Amino acid sequence: MTFDISQLNFDSAGLIPAVVQDDRTKEVLTVAYMNEESLQKSLETRETWFYSRSRQELWHKGATSGNTQAIREIRFDCDQDALVVLVSPEGPACHRGTVSCFTETLMENREEENAASEEDTGRFAIIEQLERTIKEREVSRPEGSYTTYLFDEGVDKILKKVGEEASEVIIASKNRSKEELTWETADLLYHLLVLLEEQKLPLDRILERLEDRFGKQHLKK
Repeated sequence: MTFDISQLNFDSAGLIPAVVQDDRTKEVLTVAYMNEESLQKSLETRETWFYSRSRQELWHKGATSGNTQAIREIRFDCDQDALVVLVSPEGPACHRGTVSCFTETLMENREEENAASEEDTGRFAIIEQLERTIKEREVSRPEGSYTTYLFDEGVDKILKKVGEEASEVIIASKNRSKEELTWETADLLYHLLVLLEEQKLPLDRILERLEDRFGKQHLKK
């Protein structure tokens, strides 16, 4: 059964708040507003469209920056007056170049210093953190950053480094040096993540392909 969006409770200005959340990490990226037209466009294009209260016009997220948000799911609350939009972002959500608009802290969680959450301490948490940092570096380009240097030099330099690190992995393996192989593999993974960001290819796309290739086969066994 298809839900009629006119049944949603838009406010007196014809707007409804939309909390945009990363479908994979569940991080809140931004909060914006939609009217019926922008919501309809979002449903049709499967990318986020919002209504700007200051400009009083529709805007397509990423239309100029390229940082679009592919919609995975849209939920509404029990009162039907608020939305949660689960997305797969192609780049930073914030105009300042950060992954999320919510980077400032009003009240700190003191317990975080003593005990990180299970999600933050997962096996691949550092990969997510590194991917997020690389995305931010690509936009903000802080001076003195090696990641900034790679992006400034361009794809040829990044490809050269990927090739060099892959060769170092091979040499370390031939040398039967676990310590050397550990360092070189870490360097290769880092440069691969930089390359994926330069190509605007989310790591999630790679993980989805792995799931398609191997996850389904595993379930059949």
